[in-house]
Amino acid sequence: MEIQFPVTVDLFGHHLLIHPILESIGIFIAMRYYAFLRKKHKSTLTTFQSLNIIIGALVGALLGSKIIGTLENPQAFFESKNQLLFFWTSNTIIGGLFFGLIGVELTKKIIGYKESTGDLIAFPLIIAIIIGRIGCFLTGIYEQTYGLPTSSVFGMHLGDQYLRHPVALYEIFFLLILLIILKIIKKKYNYPSGFIFQLFMFCYFSFRFLLDFIKPKVNVFFCLSTIQITCLIIVIYYIYKLLNNCSLIYKKDK
Repeated sequence: MEIQFPVTVDLFGHHLLIHPILESIGIFIAMRYYAFLRKKHKSTLTTFQSLNIIIGALVGALLGSKIIGTLENPQAFFESKNQLLFFWTSNTIIGGLFFGLIGVELTKKIIGYKESTGDLIAFPLIIAIIIGRIGCFLTGIYEQTYGLPTSSVFGMHLGDQYLRHPVALYEIFFLLILLIILKIIKKKYNYPSGFIFQLFMFCYFSFRFLLDFIKPKVNVFFCLSTIQITCLIIVIYYIYKLLNNCSLIYKKDK
């Protein structure tokens, strides 16, 4: 069956893109999954502290998504007739994760909480991104989430005459594999608090750095885009964090 891009749904006589609907579903499922995990997990976080950290993460993610999304194409921003609208409609998950992390760490300093809080959110984040990427794929070339033309066996028609890399599908496949690996580590190993989240961030940002070489991009420094530069910063940061934790990981007794 041939897919007609972009995929829409009919609601009360209106054609709505499936992408924002799936994004909303992904966020809702991720929040419910996080709430479920938090109930099972013994945490020293009070409800007030948890609420503040969530607010810090959301504010950071919202601003970061738009800041990095805007900086992805600075020339288009300056040439835009409505720069505020350009800023508000520019989004990227990379900026959201980067500044969301900053928002969490700043909030934890303000409220005086020193323990890691990332492990509980790692799996819900993966689920949310996977569902969102399904929406990206179903939008085809009508959003900036498609790949470059390719002659490889993986090429797909995404709404124009070219066979393109279905980068959203690549990302979904990668995240499913990463989810399985992290679940195995969680089940079979003891590790310092925060290790699962650190490993997720390192793997995901490393993957995105490489993936963006087969996506349309604007190079801003040494043939790298703003997203790729952001990815490098995060990867270097988490290499340092993971190396410090390597000696503290050991297999659980059977």
